[in-house]
Amino acid sequence: MLYHGSCHCGRIAYEVESEPVSQVIECNCSICQRRGHLLFFVPRSHLRLTTPEEHIASYSFNTHRIRHQFCPVCGCGPFGLGTDPQGNEMAAINARCLEDIDLAALQRQQYDGRSH
Repeated sequence: MLYHGSCHCGRIAYEVESEPVSQVIECNCSICQRRGHLLFFVPRSHLRLTTPEEHIASYSFNTHRIRHQFCPVCGCGPFGLGTDPQGNEMAAINARCLEDIDLAALQRQQYDGRSH
């Protein structure tokens, strides 16, 4: 399924190819908790920017395994980039930034990122 997403102001827009999203991860790490991210993961190759990459700002902290991408204009964090434990490039998509998705219907899996 092809999803379309963006930051609030539209400066960052993208498409992501994924199975229909039914489950997301709700992490309690310091950034996810504060931003309210609801994440699902896809191979990096399944994420395609439709706006220039130079519109994106990046932030890393702690282990620096994930590069949290955000809009420097509106502050919205639509996705993050990193690698899985096997070294594969991955994208963590914030379901809250997708068009036409019913957030209330998503099953939320709690993840204790604060302790990892």
